[in-house]
Amino acid sequence: MLSDSDRTVRREMKCKLAIIGAGPSGLLLGQLLLRAGIDNVIIEKKSADYVQGRIRAGVLEQGTVDLLREAGAGRRIDDEGIVHRGLELVFGRCRDRIDLQGLTGDGAVTIYGQTEMTRDLMEAREASGGLSFYEAEDVRLHDVDGERPYVTFMHDSQPYRLSCDYIAGCDGYHGISRHCIPQDVLVEYERVYPFSWLGLLSDTPPVHHELVYVNHERGFALCSQRSASRSRYYLQVPPTDRLEEWPDSRFWAELKRRLPDKLSQRLVTGPALEKSITPLRSYVAEPMQYGKLFLVGDAAHIVPPTGAKGLNLAASDVGTLYRILKKAYQENRFDVVGRYSEIALRRVWKATRFSWFMTSLMHTFPSREEMAFERRMQQAEYDYYVNSSAGQKTIAENYVGLPHDLVD
Repeated sequence: MLSDSDRTVRREMKCKLAIIGAGPSGLLLGQLLLRAGIDNVIIEKKSADYVQGRIRAGVLEQGTVDLLREAGAGRRIDDEGIVHRGLELVFGRCRDRIDLQGLTGDGAVTIYGQTEMTRDLMEAREASGGLSFYEAEDVRLHDVDGERPYVTFMHDSQPYRLSCDYIAGCDGYHGISRHCIPQDVLVEYERVYPFSWLGLLSDTPPVHHELVYVNHERGFALCSQRSASRSRYYLQVPPTDRLEEWPDSRFWAELKRRLPDKLSQRLVTGPALEKSITPLRSYVAEPMQYGKLFLVGDAAHIVPPTGAKGLNLAASDVGTLYRILKKAYQENRFDVVGRYSEIALRRVWKATRFSWFMTSLMHTFPSREEMAFERRMQQAEYDYYVNSSAGQKTIAENYVGLPHDLVD
């Protein structure tokens, strides 16, 4: 007698690109390719509601905004995004503005939450008729270094086999894609920082109209926003701290201590809509390509959020892979496919350097030996960058985002 599994017929599908993961990078890549006539299927282990509900980054480089527009998902960000043409740095009693626009020739960043970006991309994909499988189980990648890679998975108790030309691993640091690269091929670089970020989201007006980065002797603080009535604040805390140790009242009191007086006096407090603790680390995996498998975004790299580069770096990976696949399929330039890792890693390391720089400049490092010396060096570093036109320009051009590399 046949078992139930024996009676189940595996569903066979084909596409040019299988995308593992329906976060912003997977959705953006899929939508760009659909509009270029390159078919793809997205496979995601979580539900659509879970993916859309994740609260993450909200500072977008112009290159990221341009890609959203090219993907047909830029209407709401153009209507609702908040353009910032400057930011403030605070060190001790010094409060200095970095003029992003003036220093870079009209450069800026746009404040727009990842939750909203994900929603826009989901709606655009649905309107385009792209195929997506949410709550997929037992996802496995096969023959990624062969001529005919494929993906198997279960969905609604039905087994599937998806044959494809290439696979894009957009499934994050904890996903399966990176683990398909043999250990004797993969090289991993990591720096773990001795602190975490405690974040709080509240329906309160922002304390300032631009982002404020604060280096205080009690630790780092960041004042950000999602809209004119919704704010996002962060505090540097020890890596061992837990959320239950930080009731709202303690968070607001500590934030006030770390802000300059003028900002502290006009800080509006309120109940937390969401709180989270995020450990900080830098991580890069090389290569970002193995055979027919490409690693995109957090699957290949993690940066501390101090430089606002995580989501933007994922978007630049997407832009690189999108342009490579367009050349391959539209111009028969398959010779460029093997250059993905080389091109992407150039920008990855530059963004990793800037994130490391901003983290080192604006945080306190309580475990460092010779603390007094390190603090004075940090002060000297700050003084140089904010009092030098070249130093300010370096910060500005990195913060608004370095140009995306072209694919020749």
